[in-house]
Amino acid sequence: MSELVVPPFERKPWPTLGRGVCAAIEDNLVFGPGDLLGQRARLDDEQRALIYRMYEVHPKGDPREGKRRFQRVQLSLRKGLRKTELAAWIAAVELHPDAPVRFDGWRRVGKGWEPIGRPVTDPYIPMLVYTEDQSEELGFGALHRILSNSGCAWVDDFDIGLARIMRVNGDGKAVALANAPDQADGDRTTFQHKDETHRWVLPRHKETDQVTRANLLKRPIADPWELSTTTMYAPGEGSVAEGTHDFAKKIEAGEVPNPRLFFFHRQASPQWNLADREQRLEAIKEASGIATDWSDIEGIAAQWDDPDADLAYLERAWTNRPVRPTSKAFDTDRWKALAAPGHVVPKGSPITAGFDGSRYWDATAIVATEVATGFQWPVRVWARPDLPPGVHWEVPIDEVDLAITGLFADYEVWRLYADPSKWQGPLATWAGKFGIARVLSWEPTRTVQQARALRAYSTAMAAGEVSHDGSPVLTAHLGNAYKRHLAQRDEDGAPMWVIQKERPNSPHKIDAAQAACWSWWARVEAIAQGVDLVKPRLVPAVW
Repeated sequence: MSELVVPPFERKPWPTLGRGVCAAIEDNLVFGPGDLLGQRARLDDEQRALIYRMYEVHPKGDPREGKRRFQRVQLSLRKGLRKTELAAWIAAVELHPDAPVRFDGWRRVGKGWEPIGRPVTDPYIPMLVYTEDQSEELGFGALHRILSNSGCAWVDDFDIGLARIMRVNGDGKAVALANAPDQADGDRTTFQHKDETHRWVLPRHKETDQVTRANLLKRPIADPWELSTTTMYAPGEGSVAEGTHDFAKKIEAGEVPNPRLFFFHRQASPQWNLADREQRLEAIKEASGIATDWSDIEGIAAQWDDPDADLAYLERAWTNRPVRPTSKAFDTDRWKALAAPGHVVPKGSPITAGFDGSRYWDATAIVATEVATGFQWPVRVWARPDLPPGVHWEVPIDEVDLAITGLFADYEVWRLYADPSKWQGPLATWAGKFGIARVLSWEPTRTVQQARALRAYSTAMAAGEVSHDGSPVLTAHLGNAYKRHLAQRDEDGAPMWVIQKERPNSPHKIDAAQAACWSWWARVEAIAQGVDLVKPRLVPAVW
């Protein structure tokens, strides 16, 4: 087993409020969302040990006597180990008006001294997630389900709302907060939770991390602190989790003195070959710690047998080992969550479009984006049917022309970006018909600009700025797209990439994914140039 514990556990433990915190959780709270919802909370030995460490205080006679030892805590554990639920339990005790979470003196126990706990006065607890629509699924959502469940002894002690939970006397609250630095700036925080920090890769994520950490310095009497929970990040993406991990390594190496961070990371040893089923099982068991008693290790290991599995993701998620995301370009689970199948784009609305494809072998796709909302839909996708070898097939040019002409008739197409390969003639016709400022070629050789457009599109997915009609074809093309890293790096030093199929002759198409990206980039440019987002033009009944 590979672990990084900073600072390492000492032979002689520090004084801790952990005993009272654990008792408060198990005596008053219940399990959150899942099979054990509503049943009385029970901490396993590892969770108990982590809480004891989190709540260590400086010993009697120390210059910082009674103050918290750690202001920052990060737990890096494999997927499925109830990290979010643990954080919700801790948030509940930090919020409760009677929970023993801060130092309030000493009592003699045998020959030693044990700290006595008290509640926080006027607590403020932001529970941060990487996008706004994740707040119900992650930390705050778990806290809400735990406290509002009828089995919770503390349910009557809180005024429970959809976006905030308050003490009944109005003194203190916990709030759901998305990653927005302006929202967080100025908060007088006493405890905060940051969930899934391996996904915090955008500049605004990092700014939020800095702003919220600075907020911990505003109430020194409250002895504030933060807890981050994460699964292994993708190396090289520059996530907040990766930055904290690097910082912990420097502390361990003695390069920087910082006794105020407690960092706990466990992963499977590098010796295990995940291609071998038996070794894969051992790797997952190692990464699970004592959770092997209730985890479905066999079921987790079986995911590797899926021919479409993203092996890099599975390794990071279930063994917590660092591996670069050399495979899938887009998070299709995230994409599916952004579906809005009931949305209707009014005729005449300003839209942008992307066109990509071949004439004979690969698919040809037209994807449109509503400028006002970021809603995307595939106008039409043509793909070679399953024909016997040697049978000629060609994308029907007349149908493509009809679809493009109809699109320009039905909507205010601000710009169409199109791949000119094999389509120079039709592209020139469309430019002549609809205007050279509205129909533009996107040369596939413009890899750096293409990489910037892909980054913008991927960022929009992560931020929830794009939605779509739920098309299974577009979803499949996005899922078939793999990253090809470029030698260049962007202005933030992150690797740049474009998309490709997993192998040159793969039958799995990605043309709609490329068209969707170009359509999105055109929308970015439209907004930057002040396109009217509200007023649709009048569309003639006959064209």
